[in-house]
Amino acid sequence: MDISLKYAPVTVDDVDAAIAFYADGLGLEVRNDVASGGFRWVTLGAPGGGGTELVLSEPGGGRSPEDASALHALLAKGALPFHVFEVADLDATFERLRAGGAEVLAEPADQPWGPRDCAFRDPAGNTVRINQAG
Repeated sequence: MDISLKYAPVTVDDVDAAIAFYADGLGLEVRNDVASGGFRWVTLGAPGGGGTELVLSEPGGGRSPEDASALHALLAKGALPFHVFEVADLDATFERLRAGGAEVLAEPADQPWGPRDCAFRDPAGNTVRINQAG
């Protein structure tokens, strides 16, 4: 059976700020940018196509007001699931994100569980870990 993960949701409170972090900082490319019902969702993926795509959306996009409020509260607390990316050059990616003003949680370091990685918060407060490929 062939199966793969196609989309990974990322809830953000400012789609444009999130695009700057994920596209300009991490190097993902915008694949789709759609306005719908007063909200907007944007998909991003690795350059060249294929693979899993991130779907950036606001807490209220396609949700009831009650669910949007609950999701916004979790986002504000930094309590949503984190994402892990893998890059060929961890140090260059780290410096590009830091230079762009991203909040550093952990500088590049060898981790006892295996990878060399670092961590940031995206503009919405989501934790993003980045591993060195290899």
